[in-house]
Amino acid sequence: MCVDSRGALPDHFSPENVNDTAKETCLNWFFKIASIRELIPRFYVEASILKCNKFLSKTGISECLPRLTCMIRGIGDPLVSVYARAYLCRVGMEVAPHLKESLTRNFFDFLLTFKQIHGDTVQNQLVAQGVELLSYLPLYSPAMGWIFQCVSYHAPEALLTEMMERCKKLGNNALLLNSVMSAFRAEFIATRSMDFIGMIKECDESGFPKHLLFRSLGVNLALADPPENDRLQILNEAWKVITKLKSPQDYINCAEVWVEYTCRHFTKREVNTVLADVIKHMTPDRAFEDSYPQLQSIIKKVIAHFHDFSVLFSVEKFLPFLDMFQKESVRVEVCKCIMEAFIKHQQEPTKDPVILNALLHICKTMHDSVNALTLEDEKRMLAHLINGFIKMVSFGRDFEQQLSFYVESRSMFCNLEPVLVQLIHSVNRLAMETRKVMKGNHSRKTAAFVRACVAYCFITIPSLVGIFTRLNLYLHSGQVALANQCLSQADAFFKAAISLVPEVPKSISIDGKLRPSEPFLLEFLCNFFSTLLIVPDHPEHGVLFLVRELLNVIQDYTWEDSSDDKIRIYTSVLHLLSAMSQDTYLYHIDKGSSIPTSPQHAPISWTAMGLSHRLFLCLCAHGHVCVCVCVCVCVCVCAC
Repeated sequence: MCVDSRGALPDHFSPENVNDTAKETCLNWFFKIASIRELIPRFYVEASILKCNKFLSKTGISECLPRLTCMIRGIGDPLVSVYARAYLCRVGMEVAPHLKESLTRNFFDFLLTFKQIHGDTVQNQLVAQGVELLSYLPLYSPAMGWIFQCVSYHAPEALLTEMMERCKKLGNNALLLNSVMSAFRAEFIATRSMDFIGMIKECDESGFPKHLLFRSLGVNLALADPPENDRLQILNEAWKVITKLKSPQDYINCAEVWVEYTCRHFTKREVNTVLADVIKHMTPDRAFEDSYPQLQSIIKKVIAHFHDFSVLFSVEKFLPFLDMFQKESVRVEVCKCIMEAFIKHQQEPTKDPVILNALLHICKTMHDSVNALTLEDEKRMLAHLINGFIKMVSFGRDFEQQLSFYVESRSMFCNLEPVLVQLIHSVNRLAMETRKVMKGNHSRKTAAFVRACVAYCFITIPSLVGIFTRLNLYLHSGQVALANQCLSQADAFFKAAISLVPEVPKSISIDGKLRPSEPFLLEFLCNFFSTLLIVPDHPEHGVLFLVRELLNVIQDYTWEDSSDDKIRIYTSVLHLLSAMSQDTYLYHIDKGSSIPTSPQHAPISWTAMGLSHRLFLCLCAHGHVCVCVCVCVCVCVCAC
């Protein structure tokens, strides 16, 4: 209908591109709309098809907008009128955003009719309909906010200043002032903060509460900075009003906004004062129970601006503020926010007792929330946060204090397996750091200390559930014990690992899916054999005691018929025995006098023979694959 046979209209068409039939149809629409007698229906229908003026002439829209603006003056109800202006501004921004004159005219026309709100006609209607002024005035806010946003969008500073001056001249302008602060740019409001505070003081509070005005001002000051010389005076003026509020809900809604301003521009002393005032207002009658979202917002704003946690926890009222979170789910969420901020912003390890005590309490709160219904993802998240804290604790060379911290942490976080795993790794690292400091030559004191570290690990590992986690930690801890010359303790770790192998199930759950366990067992055993190369033989149990024990366990283990993992394991054993038969071992542990690196420093069970040796596998009378030692006199000693 709107085009000829040559094709569709381009995106940026002109009236010349439109055929006569389309123009006639469009013009007929506007004539029919003009015949509507009622003002409001005629206005809305014409405004809704305002864009169709592009079919008729290039200046159609620019001519219609002023006419529609004047048409609204005939609407007597100020509430209906302001929403009509809001709709016209919306349409105008859509079809002709460059025509700012229409937007400005709507704004100034609205100011002319604004006094009607407090006139006798409107007041009598409110009384007749039983509507209170406090309920009636907020109905204007959405429409006024939209009009103000449209007018202030990319508006020059001079226009904004003129608009504010016009608003000043109106009495009882709290509603108007609130819309100005909600719509204008935050930078414009912030630079004139003291002017706005003066205007707020002069407002009549009967229609629109002043605390809502201060809240709107606080929102702007959270986005833009006021002049430095005015900052303290602004806070004092605002808090004089906020602290006098009787309703806990009104108070917390306003205080939540101004906490951001306080944190941005002041020290911990002012923040502590604000937190103390919040506690004072929200504690009576347990009012905090109805305001958890606002209280959470306050905590997030405080930790967002205090990255130095020694300063944060020295704020006297910070921890008492946390005590207001009595609901467990909310309390845990707050603790998670604090721990996330600590992990993100704490750059250096700490031993500050203030930080440690506070964060231990917070981590304990998170840990104690775990129960049988807690999801695995939630457990992983909590464990990740607690582990992040544990990694950031360091007492330097005070290794005993460090171990004491790990002991305390184990007792506090025993329900989260990843945390126990992290603690075991941390204690093993502590033992190796001690070895590094002593350069491998332990004194009586440090030898006792590393034995305590080894005992910590040996006691903790059995409490873990994951079987491969236990196997790998037994192996790792045994290696640490071996490196620190704790030979009997290393033997205990390796024996525990060997005794655990028969318990390995055929399949294990990984990310909720069952996987065959043999590949993981194969990997573990290969690592185990690599370690056994440097493990000294026990003087009472004979040659290669641990190897023989492990081979017997492997022989008795039920392997999949279609798998070649058992053959791979025996191949690894051959590699081990081949390495043991070399004149010089492939690797060794420094400062380990009982670890052989050559035949002259062989294990006790070998040096007692004083003979060269060869190692091989044989099938004994019991049907077991055994390790045999063949010496130069050709005597075969079956290890079974």
